[in-house]
Amino acid sequence: MEFTSTTLTTPLSALHRQHGAQMGAWFGCDLPTHFGDWQAEYRALRESVGLVDKNYRAYLEFTGPDRTRYLNAILTNDVKGLQQNHGTVALFLNPQGHIQAEIETYALVESLFCVSYAMIREQLIPAMDKYIIMDDVTLTDRTEAYATLALEGPKAAALVQKLTGVNLADMDDLEQREVAARGIAARMGKRSPGGIARAEFLVVREKCAELWNVLKEAVRGAGGIPVGYEALNTVRLEMGIPWFGYDFGEKHIPHEAGLQDSHISYTKGCYTGQEIVERVRSRGQVNRVRVSLKFEGQTAPEPNSPLSADKKEIGFVTRVGYSPAINAWIGMGYVRREKAVAGTALTTSNGTARVLDRPTP
Repeated sequence: MEFTSTTLTTPLSALHRQHGAQMGAWFGCDLPTHFGDWQAEYRALRESVGLVDKNYRAYLEFTGPDRTRYLNAILTNDVKGLQQNHGTVALFLNPQGHIQAEIETYALVESLFCVSYAMIREQLIPAMDKYIIMDDVTLTDRTEAYATLALEGPKAAALVQKLTGVNLADMDDLEQREVAARGIAARMGKRSPGGIARAEFLVVREKCAELWNVLKEAVRGAGGIPVGYEALNTVRLEMGIPWFGYDFGEKHIPHEAGLQDSHISYTKGCYTGQEIVERVRSRGQVNRVRVSLKFEGQTAPEPNSPLSADKKEIGFVTRVGYSPAINAWIGMGYVRREKAVAGTALTTSNGTARVLDRPTP
């Protein structure tokens, strides 16, 4: 599934620029790269709390009596078993098993609410709509109606409780609750990348700037700051968390991307692309896999540049970032399965890379 060629804009663009943000293209959207000092923002994510603009998302609402059966038949994870106000993360595959989209699905009282990426919105909606044949289902694009902001870092949970009265420890991952932050209504969800609870606030788009200012004031009071995607990119690489559109997409099948345990149910029944997924699982291997990398040198290779071993090209780089934690460039990439062993040395366009056995602490 191709990405839109037009860079989309966060509703906070003018506000960010007013406060000195360096903007850039992230997930096909115009979002803050940093607010002046990306390493300070990195420290906020690692040591205190950071405020993140998550407005690269597409929101799709499915209503009608057949909505659960329909989505369960086209997504890789179990939708039928969702409790109310809980969600799951899944993949939307083509019949050949290639990844078309990553989608979070939440079971609300009268609908299923899906969250994906605005950069594939124009292609995703007709691709999903074509599977609505005999089902009594209505797909409504809600992208222009909502916005998302996030609090992330070790102090995020304490700040969330102070703002909303909700203890994130009492919530499941991908659970949502209706909350109010200084009088602004939002639907708050919990995610725990790297095992640390964070909160995402889904708010009507008209209230996005107001909520940003409320959260910014609270974050600064807790010793944190707004953060951009240069810092977030590095933290996600250190955690070993892949990004859709960067580290996996339409050229990959789930097992290559390492998503077979997090994004797929093997007991839910049939779905589009299942035959390929089951064939790979029964065979027990793929020819190439996604790996984390540490680059040895003063610079990192560009994304999509080749990785070689024994003078043969055996893979490529997907994403890079500088890690202050280990004072080195790190990244992700794909290599042939036999070269995915931790410690394996690979040749890059400007030096050497080593396969990491685990995310950076």
